Amino acid sequence: MEVFSQIEELKKEIGSSQIDSNEALEQFRIRFLGSKNIIKPIFSKIKEVPNERKKEFGLSVNELKQIAQQKFDDLQQGLASHAEQTEASKIDMSLPVNDGLGARHPIAVVMSRLIQIFERIGFAVEEEREIEDDWHNFTAMNTPDDHPARDMQDTFYLMNSTERLLRTHTSSVQSRVMTRQEPPIRIIAPGRVYRNETISARSHCQFHQVEGLYIDENVSFADMKQTLLYFAKEMYGADTKIRLRPSYFPFTEPSAEMDVWMGTETDVAKRLTKGTGWLEVLGCGMVDPNVLENCNIDSKKYSGFAFGIGIERSAMQKYDISDIRMFFENDIRFLEQFKSVI
Repeated sequence: MEVFSQIEELKKEIGSSQIDSNEALEQFRIRFLGSKNIIKPIFSKIKEVPNERKKEFGLSVNELKQIAQQKFDDLQQGLASHAEQTEASKIDMSLPVNDGLGARHPIAVVMSRLIQIFERIGFAVEEEREIEDDWHNFTAMNTPDDHPARDMQDTFYLMNSTERLLRTHTSSVQSRVMTRQEPPIRIIAPGRVYRNETISARSHCQFHQVEGLYIDENVSFADMKQTLLYFAKEMYGADTKIRLRPSYFPFTEPSAEMDVWMGTETDVAKRLTKGTGWLEVLGCGMVDPNVLENCNIDSKKYSGFAFGIGIERSAMQKYDISDIRMFFENDIRFLEQFKSVI
């Protein structure tokens, strides 16, 4: 029959097709695979085929479509391979080798430094998920339902969910560790966190923290202060001065904020400290007994302290960086300044 002969002719045409450009490949696709391809009208001729050959007809047309698709895939792969070889042949092997090394990102440098400082005094590193549930992020940390932090304006919730969110602090790591490990607990939790804040020179909607937690018998506020003073001197220099100011956090009581003295001698220092000379670098406090009880730890037997260090703030202080947005813009001119940083 004529329709079977037409199918065979198309098979021969497809098999003999030679393509040497993307334009020619596109014409092949339109002719055999496009929305108005040449194979589609053949289907309508099934009414001309005797009943005893209709099955044969259907198989032949489907085979024709498969042959066209396979040919297109082979031609496309061949063109891509040829293009790669052509591009490779353009490489001038006589050019001098570019042996310039990349630079470590200042956030990674400061994060690594913080971890080393606390590991030396017995803090183990714990890492967890960035997508958290409401209980570990808020409820376990003594943050009530009506707390402003739970508001959609402050926290990134997953779409169509009031239980799943991007963690607002790495305190969620602390709650997970406390629910699975008995005291003594001495950990730090480094990682990225998210808050729905207006992006400016001093704040960003994503940033990094290293949070610390120490739970044991007879842990005092003095233990916390000495630990943080040790950190500050190791991080910023032996002459570093700190101050603790009363503050409020749902998961610690009493709570404080720790500032590091930057001075007012430079424009960067004046801008970051708003002329006061002091830059806030972390929040801290004694772990609230409610948090311990929420995590099944006996608050009458155990006490502890916690702290959270903003990595970006520490990096800004350490390297005299005036704008937090620089950390996230991937400007090569900015990053190249840290090639000599170890």
